Amino acid sequence: MRSVEISGPRTRVRARRWDVVVLGSALPGLIAAVRLAMRRLRVLLVEEEAAARLPIGVREPFFVTGASGGVLDAVLRALALPLIDRRRLHPRPLAYQVVLPGARVDLGVPALASEELVAWGLAKPEKARALVRELAEAAAAERDALLDAAIVRTSRLPGLPRAASAPRLPRHARGLPDEVSHPSPELAPLFEAQVRALVQVANHAPPPEARARLLGGALEGGTSFESAEESLLGLLRRRFQALHGEIRLLPGRFELVSVGELAGVAPAQSDDVWFGRALVLNTPLGPLSEWLSERGASGRAAAAPPSAPDFLPPAGPLRRFGWVALEIDADALPEGMARRVLRVGNPVRPLEGANLLRIALFPEHQGREVLAIASFLLPSAEVEQDLELEHEVVESVLELMPFARGRVRRRAPCPRPRWDDDLALEDPTPGSGWPGDVELRLLSRPPVYRLAREQVGVLGAEGDCLLGWRAGEAILAELG
Repeated sequence: MRSVEISGPRTRVRARRWDVVVLGSALPGLIAAVRLAMRRLRVLLVEEEAAARLPIGVREPFFVTGASGGVLDAVLRALALPLIDRRRLHPRPLAYQVVLPGARVDLGVPALASEELVAWGLAKPEKARALVRELAEAAAAERDALLDAAIVRTSRLPGLPRAASAPRLPRHARGLPDEVSHPSPELAPLFEAQVRALVQVANHAPPPEARARLLGGALEGGTSFESAEESLLGLLRRRFQALHGEIRLLPGRFELVSVGELAGVAPAQSDDVWFGRALVLNTPLGPLSEWLSERGASGRAAAAPPSAPDFLPPAGPLRRFGWVALEIDADALPEGMARRVLRVGNPVRPLEGANLLRIALFPEHQGREVLAIASFLLPSAEVEQDLELEHEVVESVLELMPFARGRVRRRAPCPRPRWDDDLALEDPTPGSGWPGDVELRLLSRPPVYRLAREQVGVLGAEGDCLLGWRAGEAILAELG
C-alpha cells in the first residue's frame, strides 16, 4: 500500500475522510456498510461503474429462503429495515423448479416437495415423506447453528457470539440424512443440480452440514418481489443512503494508499483520495489483485510492472458466472413455470455452461413483459462468454417456453466488471472455510479488512448475509 503525502505547500492531494471506506458493492459489504452506518459512522461505499450498470437481477441472489425467523429475516431485522420495505419481500411456498430430462420438479414447503417426488417417480410415498421430513429437520438445525455462529474473527477479537447468553441447543439432530448423503440414482441428479447452482465457490465440495442447509432451505419456501424494479440489493442500498451513507462510482484505475493511521482509495486522474479509519475490501481477491497489478494509478503503462499490495493473500482458483438477459411477453410464458428455475440438460455431463442454467423471472412494465436472467457457470477461468455459448443458453431457455419464440428480445450486453465482480467465484484455501470462522483482518496499521466470500460460499446467499452482518459487528467493536 503506497503512502501518500497530504500536507505541505506543494501537494495537490485532497483528502476526503470517512470512518470506513468499503471497496466493492457485493452483498456482504453492503450489509456491513448498513450496520456501520446505523451507529452513525460515516461510511463510503465505492462501486465499479460497470457493476452499477448491470441489469437489475443479474447481481441479485438467485434464491433466498422465505421462512420467518430464518437467516435473511434475522439480518433485515438487525439492520432495522423499515417494515414497509420488508413487506415488499413476498414469501412463497414454491422455492424453485428443477427441470430434468423427463421431469419438472417443484420444490418448496414439505407437503409440496414430497408430493412432487412421488408424482415424478423419484421416490415412493412413504420414503418421500421421510426424506423430506428428515431434510427439513437437518436444515432447521443448520439454520439455528448459523444464527448462533460467530462466523468472523479478527486479530484482536475471537469470534463474536450472537448474544451474551449461552448458545441454543439444536432442536434437531445435525448432519445430512442418509437418503441425501447416499441418494438413489433417481434423486442424485436432483440434489447435485441444486448444490452446484446455489454454492458460491469455484470447485470446493460443500461439507455435509452445508449441503443440508442448501438442499433443505428450499423446504422453507422462497422469497421474491412483485416487480423487476425491486430487489434485495435495492432495498439495502436505500437503507444505506437513508442512514447518510455515500456511494461513489469508480470508472477506471485506482490505488490503495495510506497516510498515518488512515487507509483508502486514490482514483486515477484525480487529486482526491478517499480515506477511512478502516478500509474494507469487499471484492474477489483474484480480480482485485490482477486489476491493481496491470497498471499504475495514472492509467499509463508503468516503467516496471506494478504489483498488488503485499498484504493481500494469494488468490485461489477462479470460476465465473455468465449471464444472458431476455425480455419476454408475459403471456408467452408457460402457465406452470416458476419464477426460479434450474434447467439441467444432461445430468451425466458437467453441470456448467448451458447444461445447467439458473433462470430468474422478474415481471416488469405493469406485468406485460418479463425480464428473464439466465446465468450459468463458465467452464474455467480461461473460458470467456461468447456468442456460441449465449446461443446455446437462449435455445435452452426457449425449449422451456415453446410459445415464446418470436416474442423474445435480447438485452444489449454490458461490459463485465473487472474487479467489483460478485459473479466471480473463488475457493477457500485448504483447511479453511466454513464451519471455521473467517479471518477479517489483513492489516493492523492502518486497519484493513477483507470480506472473504469464498470462506462462506458453501452456504450460498445465506453465507453472504451472515458474513456482512457479523463483519459489521466486529468492525464496530474494533472502531469503538
